[in-house]
Amino acid sequence: MTSTLTAPTTTAAPSRSTAELAELTQSLAAQPELWRPLVQFQESGRWWTRLDAPAGVDVWLLTWLPTQGTELHDHGASSAAFTIVAGTITEFRPGPDATSVPQTFATGLTQTVEPGDLHDVLNAGIEPAVSIHAYSPPLTRMTYWARTLDGQLVPARTVDTDEPESNQ
Repeated sequence: MTSTLTAPTTTAAPSRSTAELAELTQSLAAQPELWRPLVQFQESGRWWTRLDAPAGVDVWLLTWLPTQGTELHDHGASSAAFTIVAGTITEFRPGPDATSVPQTFATGLTQTVEPGDLHDVLNAGIEPAVSIHAYSPPLTRMTYWARTLDGQLVPARTVDTDEPESNQ
């Protein structure tokens, strides 16, 4: 009798599209009993905590006091979506001629971010804001970007991370 040993196969959970991530964040937003008790704010910077998520997805609850925001960044190979559940958030994306194009999202609105898209997010309002973000595959790397004196976007630093932002 001949016996053959084979290594167990493991398959990674499939990545979700931005449309699927948007549906997920909207579904979670419609269930405040899952996230509202977790909401916290901190003066020192944005606050976040991980929420339960399906395989292959990271979901985060983020809070933003007025003037709190991110730097211009991408999410590496991850797709993303976020839904505003309280307050307003302004997203800035690079535009032509070294401009930054703002778009404001009020409670209930959702934005998607494709892999490689650059954006900066800010609570430009006067009230605290809360948002739910989903990433697939789970976030592992972010590149932060800067503009040169002639307006060109260049990578400033890339960090390995499993959180919505790195302080490295």
